[in-house]
Parts: sequence; structure tokens; C-alpha cells
Amino acid sequence: MSLPDEFWQGIEQFNQQEFYACHDTLEALWIEASEPERTFYQGILQIAVAIYHLGNDNWRGAVIFLGEGISRLSRYLPDYAGLDINELLTESQELLKQLQQAGPENVNSTAWKYPQIVKIVDS
Repeated sequence: MSLPDEFWQGIEQFNQQEFYACHDTLEALWIEASEPERTFYQGILQIAVAIYHLGNDNWRGAVIFLGEGISRLSRYLPDYAGLDINELLTESQELLKQLQQAGPENVNSTAWKYPQIVKIVDS
């Protein structure tokens, strides 16, 4: 499967914690995409948006979008398009669990560990 260069740019933005830029890049692809890529793009988009909300101390937005992104990407396990979806979901689920335990009143008092999107290296 070959995905457009813009997709890989969005993944790089995600991993550099440029979540707003990632959103813009992937949203342009998502709007034009057909399945199965459409839902795949949307899942990554939602996780990026969740972390963007978290960076703005928006606990509710972060929790909602993390949950939706995790749900959408779960159908692409364990990997898709050369990406380790299992690892992304594991890290995203851990972040969601930590957010739920911290609650909205502690959203800005914790150093959150953001997920990374890992490429699978061909051996």
C-alpha cells in the first residue's frame, strides 16, 4: 500500500508534537479519502486533536477524542500502512487511562507522555 507524501508529513508532525499542523495535513487527506484509508486517517486525526486539546488543558476534549481515535484505529491492528498501530493504541490507551484517573481538575498539573507513531522496519 502506498500512501501520499502528505500522510507521511502528517505522521512526522505528529511525532514532533505539532498536533495542530498534523490535524491540518491529515484533515485535507481525510476529506478526499475513501475507505479503508478514510477511517484510518480519521483515527490518527482524532488522537492528534485529543493531544492538542490536552495541551490547552481541555480535559473533556482530550478524553473524548482519544476514545474515538482509539476506537477507529482498533480495526487496523496490529499494523497498517507500515505503521505499528498496536503500539500507538497501547500508548494512547495508557494516556487515556491516566487522564481519566487524574480528572479534569488535574489536567494541567501532570507531565503527560504523548504517544508516538512508529514505522515498522522491513527486515
